[in-house]
Amino acid sequence: MRSLRPPRAIATLFVLGVMMALLHRWTARGPLEGRATLAVGFLLLAAFVAGDLAQHARLPRITGYLLIGFAAGPPWLGLVRRDELDALAFVEDAAVALIALAAGEELQLATLARSRVALARLTTGAMVFPFVVVSVVMISVSPWFPLTVHHTLGDGVAVALVLGAWAAVSSPVVTIALFEELDARPAPGPGALLNVAVVQDVVIGLLFALLLAVGNALTSPGALNLAVAGVALAGVTGSVAAGAFAGFAVSRWLPVVREPWPLLVATVFVAAAAARLAQLEPVLIGLAAGFAVTNIAPLAAGRLRAEVQRAAPLATAAFFVLAGAGLRLGVLADLWPWMLLLAGLRVVSLRSGLGWAGRTSDVTPVLARDGYLGLISQGGTALALGHLARRAFPEWGVSLEALIVAMIGAHLVAGPICLRAAVARMRDITEAGQGVT
Repeated sequence: MRSLRPPRAIATLFVLGVMMALLHRWTARGPLEGRATLAVGFLLLAAFVAGDLAQHARLPRITGYLLIGFAAGPPWLGLVRRDELDALAFVEDAAVALIALAAGEELQLATLARSRVALARLTTGAMVFPFVVVSVVMISVSPWFPLTVHHTLGDGVAVALVLGAWAAVSSPVVTIALFEELDARPAPGPGALLNVAVVQDVVIGLLFALLLAVGNALTSPGALNLAVAGVALAGVTGSVAAGAFAGFAVSRWLPVVREPWPLLVATVFVAAAAARLAQLEPVLIGLAAGFAVTNIAPLAAGRLRAEVQRAAPLATAAFFVLAGAGLRLGVLADLWPWMLLLAGLRVVSLRSGLGWAGRTSDVTPVLARDGYLGLISQGGTALALGHLARRAFPEWGVSLEALIVAMIGAHLVAGPICLRAAVARMRDITEAGQGVT
């Protein structure tokens, strides 16, 4: 489909906005289901137009989706109401499950085995360095940090560990969505970044549970709810198990069905329903399902992959425009200096961690130098950490979650731009004949 030129795109967005404002007023007392349907239709149309504008501005289309969603959402223009977004959470989960399924299909055991040393070093650098740096710095400034200024040092250590865990996770959903847009999936360098982001998503839930157990020994009585550690463990193991089961079932049905798209639709909606009903993570379900399908039935998986690629543009637009509309950045008005400190620490430590990983010949210089740009994005799993942090710390968890969610929003906007720059640099190196491992 041809993209709209900027003048026509801006005029189209204006017309869509005026029409939605009128409909927003006329349907204010209408049933929620009807209003939610109207909202998602408007957001999708606006997203595709905003994606064209972003493309003309040499930005990723994902950035256009996020920004137009934020502009139309409750924090700004209010063309979409908060209750409508809550009603569309199931659609958002289904979209992210499909995108994660595409990411999981890229994880082939043979490829992972060949690059296991590089993957181990890259993942270690991308997780350990941010975790240690953010945790240590936040412990040292805990007497002045607004959330812990009136609490004991042990409470400050527990909060610092949670923020360290937040810094150690990236978003494979953003990574694979941008790879689809840039057609960068076959490139080995970007593929390594996707592998690292997937491992981070799986490991972080286990790490978070361990940190809560450590924090429970340090915090004052009643400051931490240790039962949340069990919830985190159950969420990771349950999501991976559910996704693996779904992938096994799909791999058995793929060879016998004539058209794979009904199977794909059923899989993503079952994943979204499981996430809603059992408090699981749709990202992990999709990743595990895609991994299982591509490794159990690699030949049949090609048919499913073709359907996923056809559905990916719509799913990507739906997820990111809804994510943009749901951004909550109000907390930054009071905590923006701390947000800048945390974001800066995370970026610097990511760069240092991947630089450390590049000290071996298994990791190429381009990944060691520029790979950190591809790991800045954050999404669903980091958001889940924020929700768990709220439940883990009854006294100040709401403020901690608000800070984490706001920082995720900032990284979600900046991350695709940085990832696109990383992919461009890796392509330049590859085309120059140096190659990327």
